[in-house]
Amino acid sequence: MILRIWHGRTARDKADRYEQFLVERAIPDYRSTPGNLDVWILRRDDGEVSHFLTMTRWESEKAIRAFAGKDVLKAKYYPEDQDFLLEFEPQVQHYVISATAPRGRKKPSRPRTPSRRRAAAPSRPRPRRA
Repeated sequence: MILRIWHGRTARDKADRYEQFLVERAIPDYRSTPGNLDVWILRRDDGEVSHFLTMTRWESEKAIRAFAGKDVLKAKYYPEDQDFLLEFEPQVQHYVISATAPRGRKKPSRPRTPSRRRAAAPSRPRPRRA
């Protein structure tokens, strides 16, 4: 699994409207792409500026490519972003999710990656009972 992180900044007086835009336009766009698992929009107000992080979790780079295009690290912008953003950062960041600890689990788990699946022992047929 891959976590894709985008950062943007708006003027504080436009932040509420930008947040609403992200909820109404960006989240449905992410969620409509096969292979998108989750979307989080984070906001931090800092004086006259508001920072936004969009964090999306994906099954694979192939799924991200379906959303973002051939250059998966290139930031994707909407025409409406011109009305809100102070600058346009050219790239996003990708992180491979190497461990998780969901609520209710005492121990962290590691996502099954393609390389780990190949390394797993082959399954053996169960003996038949008479």
